Amino acid sequence: MTIPDRPPLWTLLGEGLSGVEAVRLALRWPRLAAAPRGQGTVLLCPGWQAPEASMLPLELFLKQLGYDARPWGIGRNDGDVPELIPRLADRVAEESARAGGAVALVGWSLGGYLAREAAREMPEGVRRVVTLGSPVVGGPKYTRVAPFYRLQGADLDEIEATVAERARQPLAVPVHALYSRLDGIVSWQACVDHGEPLTEHVEVRTTHMGFGVSPDAFEVVADRLARDATPTA
Repeated sequence: MTIPDRPPLWTLLGEGLSGVEAVRLALRWPRLAAAPRGQGTVLLCPGWQAPEASMLPLELFLKQLGYDARPWGIGRNDGDVPELIPRLADRVAEESARAGGAVALVGWSLGGYLAREAAREMPEGVRRVVTLGSPVVGGPKYTRVAPFYRLQGADLDEIEATVAERARQPLAVPVHALYSRLDGIVSWQACVDHGEPLTEHVEVRTTHMGFGVSPDAFEVVADRLARDATPTA
């Protein structure tokens, strides 16, 4: 599949409507309360340069369903992937030991890529991963932030090769990759990784910035997490 260097301009302009998703979430909240419930720890991984608070709506939603949903505990996602992967793997080890069992990871954008890679490092500590608009193919190369990386002196072709090299070790846990053709930040094709046999791809209709408050995305997250979660009483 050919991946464009960046999403089309009309999708970037559409990001300005991301606030509509928050309104839709408020209107759908009563219905979302009937989503499948479950128990267990869920670590929430924010996107590039985003604080942990950006995941708060999803955190509150999952807590309402019975999960021990919590921030990843690393703070703002500064984009330093080589440093963040082992730090997140360490957090997985800590939280799985505390919980007495494997944890789930939900990551938005770059946070989703980091969640996948932490699961690749520590499959015994992760039961499943959900990614939201995450560029899992090519790193930042097929995103709107590619120019920023170039200005910092990054070789995007080299990063893409590193991502591909890591992917030679298949993921050993289920991954549910949500993507949207309305995404104005990440080329949706970069969110689709047919090289991972345990990955399910789910299309939703939202902007990139809307993933964090999208009721459609929240419904999918709840359904997938409940597939192997301990039922609540």
